[in-house]
Amino acid sequence: MSRPHSPNQNHLLAALPTAEFGRLLPHLELVPLRLGEILSESGDTLTHACFPTTAILSLHYVMESGASAEVAGVGNEGMLGISLFMGGQTTPTRAMVQTAGHGYRLHSQFLMEEFNRSGLLLKLLLRYTQALLTQISQTAACNRHHSLLQQLSRWLLLTLDRMPTNDLIMTQELIASMLGVRREGVTEAAGKLKDLGAISYRRGHITVLDRAQLNEHVCECYDVVRKEFERLLCDVQYRQAETQ
Repeated sequence: MSRPHSPNQNHLLAALPTAEFGRLLPHLELVPLRLGEILSESGDTLTHACFPTTAILSLHYVMESGASAEVAGVGNEGMLGISLFMGGQTTPTRAMVQTAGHGYRLHSQFLMEEFNRSGLLLKLLLRYTQALLTQISQTAACNRHHSLLQQLSRWLLLTLDRMPTNDLIMTQELIASMLGVRREGVTEAAGKLKDLGAISYRRGHITVLDRAQLNEHVCECYDVVRKEFERLLCDVQYRQAETQ
């Protein structure tokens, strides 16, 4: 039986005090997020923020040639739309749905009204932005200096951290697009993880069988990102646990 949808499934929203959450609640709109759906393109001016609950979003930098690579992922730990309160107006990345699910939309007017009250929402969003920037910079370093096996292990672990299950609905073609590499490279790396007993896969599905094996082969980038989110958003995780 599926769990009823609730804004509290998003950690940032769940961490808000009752008064702040109450002001936002009437304006939060539950929306389905479909696999592969493009939520915004590079250069767009956003009109809404999105707080994923059961979906995972992928932020891509798109080259002039049309090639792209993932620079960060956004799940129930965060939100899409930092340009709304950072003053940049437009977003530099394409946002697409990596894992189908749901999230809550919030019009920029209501986000900024609460942000400008300088309450906890402001502090949470600024700390989340710092954590997101850490993820983006670490992804760039990882893609330059670490093997595809390490990159794939990092990507799988970060995805697992945002999901309640070890089963990922994900093709190797899509993973190759996320990592900005050829599909053949992903097939080879995934084959090594399969041989080690870390994962199993069939077309469109990857199941993590042994997380410890992924931890054995991942680079330090995974821990850097995970620990920075924990450090900056420890109170978010604490409040989230209280609501469950």
